[in-house]
Amino acid sequence: MIRIEAIIKPERVTHVTSALLDAGCKGFFYHNVTGQGRQGGVEVFVGRGGQMASRSSVPKTIITTIVADEMQEKIVDAIVNAARNPNGGEIGDGKIFISPISDAIRVSDGQKGGDAI
Repeated sequence: MIRIEAIIKPERVTHVTSALLDAGCKGFFYHNVTGQGRQGGVEVFVGRGGQMASRSSVPKTIITTIVADEMQEKIVDAIVNAARNPNGGEIGDGKIFISPISDAIRVSDGQKGGDAI
């Protein structure tokens, strides 16, 4: 089993979650965060008179799922294709992190391993 965490632009969440479902991913969760990566900050209008200010962090969404090892490539491809800017990839489209999971346990019935996911 592996955990796949994707940090993406919030406006791409619907596209990515739909792609995950189409790829056979049965469960995932997401939450909104604020952070900074290679993209750095953004320029925003503040106050009256349209003054510009820099924000050092930007809103992002983290989508997390646990899947069987053999689903890794299919799930990663689905995320990349759905999260990428439609006009071609650009800085700020996101990152994907993959890590091993040693075990999973379903609380309701105690099933373990792949059966629990």
